[in-house]
Amino acid sequence: MTHSFFDGIAPVKFVGNEISDASGFRHYDPNELVMGKRLEDQLRFAVAYWHSFAWEGGDPFGGPTLERPWHPQDSMENAWIKADNAFDMFSILGQPYFCWHDVDLRPDQGNFKDNLATLDKITDYVGEKMESVGTKLLWGTANMFSHRRWMSGASTNPDPDMFAFAAATVKSCLDATHKLNGENYVLWGGREGYETLLNTDLGIELDHMGRFLNMVVEYKHKIGFKGSILVEPKPQEPSKHQYDYDAATCIGFLRKYGLENEVKLNLEQGHAILAGHSFEHEIAVATAENMLGSIDMNRNDYQSGWDTDQFPNNVPEVAMAYYHIIKAGGFTTGGTNFDAKLRRQSLDAQDLIDAHSGAMDICARGLKAAAAMIQDGGLENAITKRYAGWQTVEAISMLDSDLGAICDRVLTKDINPTPLSGRQEVLENYVNQFV
Repeated sequence: MTHSFFDGIAPVKFVGNEISDASGFRHYDPNELVMGKRLEDQLRFAVAYWHSFAWEGGDPFGGPTLERPWHPQDSMENAWIKADNAFDMFSILGQPYFCWHDVDLRPDQGNFKDNLATLDKITDYVGEKMESVGTKLLWGTANMFSHRRWMSGASTNPDPDMFAFAAATVKSCLDATHKLNGENYVLWGGREGYETLLNTDLGIELDHMGRFLNMVVEYKHKIGFKGSILVEPKPQEPSKHQYDYDAATCIGFLRKYGLENEVKLNLEQGHAILAGHSFEHEIAVATAENMLGSIDMNRNDYQSGWDTDQFPNNVPEVAMAYYHIIKAGGFTTGGTNFDAKLRRQSLDAQDLIDAHSGAMDICARGLKAAAAMIQDGGLENAITKRYAGWQTVEAISMLDSDLGAICDRVLTKDINPTPLSGRQEVLENYVNQFV
């Protein structure tokens, strides 16, 4: 490559708040210790290869707006150029990780044999780039939703040949992830759902999806892949209804098919909003069941009914997300993947750098606020006090009792409880002291 899209852009460094007119990280110092761990190790940032390098700026109402040296993305020659530029950006930002779909790395060849050959070639090259720059692979995945072959699903497809093509595709991507020492492998079922129940056997599709995921786990163990297998909830879009609706739905699915000890969740803020939840809710559900694996950090426009994938900019929301993550012990194999894209009018290389560096600062501020709240203990103390009654011997024994005995107790002691305040506003004010 003779010319980089990012030529002339200096590496982003930590400058702190003392220099008001300097560019750089204000809050993200990778080496700052937060609760005994380096900030880089707490956050484990990753760049999404698809939004940052494969997305061309189109939307449902208009074509591409972003012009890049690796466009059009229809040749292996441009795939090499894309990889060179991607690792230039990782180096500028000091990114510890990145994530990819197979078709982000190389163009679809129209058949599995050629897809496999080109994936092998580009991952060999990417492996060399990873070694030279020092950026690692947080997770890999297969895109089984963009090509027309996937229009009726992958593992849930009514055509068994499509199921077979999907299985071969996931095998190739899991092999590639393993080769690159990826720390997780993600499955997102963008077309695993239905457009109408008029032509759908929902029971068969769920059983096939469950068996498919079991096959993935079996193959993981066969090849000695030590990373985590993750599934990613989303309620709809592109499908009308997707089977991986939200965290609770996915947890029920995993238990039904005996996968609760093998598979965890990759949660995204934007998907949480589409499901009618907050990101904090989805993370709390996952951590309560010990099923949090990793997160995609972005945001949705609250005035839009679709997945806008914007970079995070809301410190209180980010802080409460990390509050639950840290409280549960922090990331192990997972991390913070910026599954976010520029706006269609943000055209320049500098926009891509600024979007990521700003998001990294927001996350650093949020995580440090979360850590401060945990160390202060105000929220935990309030919750402990609210549930203190359940620590008495009488209350604990009631859970092993029956309705008749409990009724007798209420009558004998003339129990007539008075409600106590939940003090929500006080706790909201408390959080605002930290963010």
